[in-house]
Amino acid sequence: MRVGILFGSRSDVEKMRGAARCLEEFDIPWEAHVLSAHRVPEELEHQLELMIKRGVKVFICGAGLAAHLPGVVASKTVLPVIGVPLSAKLNGMDALYSMVQMPKPIPVATVGIDNSFNAGMLAIQMLSLGNGDLSRRLVSWREQMKNDFTADNGGGVEL
Repeated sequence: MRVGILFGSRSDVEKMRGAARCLEEFDIPWEAHVLSAHRVPEELEHQLELMIKRGVKVFICGAGLAAHLPGVVASKTVLPVIGVPLSAKLNGMDALYSMVQMPKPIPVATVGIDNSFNAGMLAIQMLSLGNGDLSRRLVSWREQMKNDFTADNGGGVEL
């Protein structure tokens, strides 16, 4: 059970780091690659095959501008693909629209602009469907998150 994190440019490393950090909180192995749907499509296809052989079950794909990477990955596999629209031009709205407007029947689940942490959480939720231990850890993590929020905010705030 692994997650593949893909994005088209080294300049996107910081924006995609949240996915890796989220997966690490749950001890989910991941691997990250800079691959481009436009510049190296053959290499992308080759790496997808290798990643699937290594046990990748969910792909998280960050992309900006035309944002084709998640859709191309989704067209090459039946595994879930989560798109992370990355801000570049138009504050990421171009990438967001590109991902959420995928034509049927090739879906890409899409999270908020630059929100790779949520992509990691969605991948964990997907992986937990067939894994009781991971599901219990996710429930526990959510309970702790609620408790932490209440402890930090339960006494009111000064304005």
